[in-house]
Amino acid sequence: MNNSIKVLLIAFAAVAMVGCKTKEVKPTNTDPVDTVEDVAGPSTSGEKLEDIFIGMDALNRNPCLKPRVIKFDLDRTEIASEFDGMLTCHAKFIKMNPGFMATLEGHADERGTREYNLGLGERRGNAVGDMLKAKDAPSGQMSNVSFGEERPTCSDSNDSCWADNRRVEIVYSEK
Repeated sequence: MNNSIKVLLIAFAAVAMVGCKTKEVKPTNTDPVDTVEDVAGPSTSGEKLEDIFIGMDALNRNPCLKPRVIKFDLDRTEIASEFDGMLTCHAKFIKMNPGFMATLEGHADERGTREYNLGLGERRGNAVGDMLKAKDAPSGQMSNVSFGEERPTCSDSNDSCWADNRRVEIVYSEK
């Protein structure tokens, strides 16, 4: 059975379980053919796909899901290629966890007007959402919010700090 069919079976099982009002979605298909190597590179632990991509604890256990910040150049909304692998992992997580929502929080640095920065944060969030959708993440599990310059990670007025503040953060919650 190929991987896309297995992923669909796992997703179907997870969707069926959402109606049970469980806190964490667990698939019923535990076919040992799907392994970490298929999606996250070589591993010696023999973990199964559902072990590394299902449930909130996967966000802290799976190394490709730990980074959740995409940074942007000044006044730009294009996503650098260095974030491609990370976004592929997050798209897979979103798809395999139908009981979870991903909020894409767009941010900007302090330069520019409040209105411009709110719009820029929204466009950055949309760009990340579009990339996740292109990687098969369901759009119904994602929302976008812009904070503009209102929630900086750094408050100094210098290039390094401004670069840290130009970002989209992926924040997960249960539905």
